[in-house]
Amino acid sequence: MKEDDILKTGTTTVGIVCKDCVILAADKRATAGNFIAMKHVDKVVPVNNRMAVTTAGSVSDLQLIIKLLKAELNLKTIRVDRDITVTEAANLLGNIVYNNIRKMSMIPGVTHFLLGGVDTKSKLYDLYADGSITEVDDFVGSGSGSVIAYGVLESSYKTDMSEEEGVELALKSINAALQRDSASGGGIDVYVINKDGVKNVAHKKVNSKAV
Repeated sequence: MKEDDILKTGTTTVGIVCKDCVILAADKRATAGNFIAMKHVDKVVPVNNRMAVTTAGSVSDLQLIIKLLKAELNLKTIRVDRDITVTEAANLLGNIVYNNIRKMSMIPGVTHFLLGGVDTKSKLYDLYADGSITEVDDFVGSGSGSVIAYGVLESSYKTDMSEEEGVELALKSINAALQRDSASGGGIDVYVINKDGVKNVAHKKVNSKAV
């Protein structure tokens, strides 16, 4: 199968490190080439009560990897009898992504995750499609619309942002991508991860109906 024969997908997700929390946000459109496959998809997914991931890439691979991650985190918690750290979860997810992209397949399983969580402090990791792991101390984006979101993040991010400031910046950066990236749309989800857990603080849908 040629690369041009594979349906391209697109999205916009961002992660932001704030003073006492991590913000994860994403648009809600799922695409298959130029076709809008689904208008309202959840692209920010909690994996336990202290961590969540954003998703970009091949949907089937994303779904399977998240199921594996949740199961492995639960099993490891039972084995070691303590909460799993965000760093341990990132390394586990990185190993899964690495093995997934290198398996023999007619259709490459390309996935890109941002993982945010809180243990002793707020942590954010970029799990790139090749399985590499990068700890992020400010902000990061993924997907086709991330180049647009980065413009907003670069100009407006500051260290030690409050939760309210982080949520506002996440909304602005995703909204900027929605205006210019055709593969991003449908609305915006924003999640806050702090010492109290994972919560959805903004859930906006954009309905596009033919007349």
